[in-house]
Amino acid sequence: MPLLEIRNLTKLFPLGESAFGGGAKGEVRAVDDVSFDIESGETLGLVGESGSGKSTLGRLILRLIEPTSGSISFEGRDLLGASPSAMRRLRRDMQIIFQDPFGSLDPRMRVEDVIAEPLIIHESMTATALRQRVQELLRVVGLDDSAARRFPHEFSGGQRQRIGIARALALRPKFIVADEPVSALDVSVGAQIVNLMAQLQREFGLTYLFISHSMPVVRYLATRIAVMYGGKIVEIGTTQQITSQPRHSYTRSLLEATPEVVA
Repeated sequence: MPLLEIRNLTKLFPLGESAFGGGAKGEVRAVDDVSFDIESGETLGLVGESGSGKSTLGRLILRLIEPTSGSISFEGRDLLGASPSAMRRLRRDMQIIFQDPFGSLDPRMRVEDVIAEPLIIHESMTATALRQRVQELLRVVGLDDSAARRFPHEFSGGQRQRIGIARALALRPKFIVADEPVSALDVSVGAQIVNLMAQLQREFGLTYLFISHSMPVVRYLATRIAVMYGGKIVEIGTTQQITSQPRHSYTRSLLEATPEVVA
């Protein structure tokens, strides 16, 4: 059984009222009848241009926003039918790494409090155990213990993303949505973060939905690739299939825009 099963997932956003009093102007299908599975331990790369619906899809899966229709199953459990208390328990296993390492960390909180926050919400731990867990997480993502007492603004973008990854790992999740985690970083720093994520996947048996507009990054990390265009998954297959024998014209255009991927 797949870890995650998505069936006919759709999200409509209203366009708002007409400026001339003509009522609603219609709807945008940000995610349009999307279906796919993610197997335990794999990385599914979700690639497409800005506005294709990638980030919306990632947030729908985690129920950070609610879908208009469709179904989401995690380890055989219906996420959309889950009660608030059941969903709270499920959130331990499903986390997100945000795109912007500058905006996703509360600047008023010390790093130790940023990382400890999900542990405080979901687990009963002594202050000593909590401090030890934070120090362990910092080391896992390649930061020194001394980082715990500092504030996010004292770190570089790559270091802040490491802090965000540590926070996502705090509850030992099974599944992580990585929403453009390297797009705000320069190429060399982004490569370090991608390598860290690959290492953490091997170490902890993580499953990723890795969202990106960069085909080279997705090709490096992903087991399979899903190509999204206009709210739809237009093509999905193994990384080898997608990059060497693309079937859809949009996939070919993405590959042609980054010719180093085609080799």
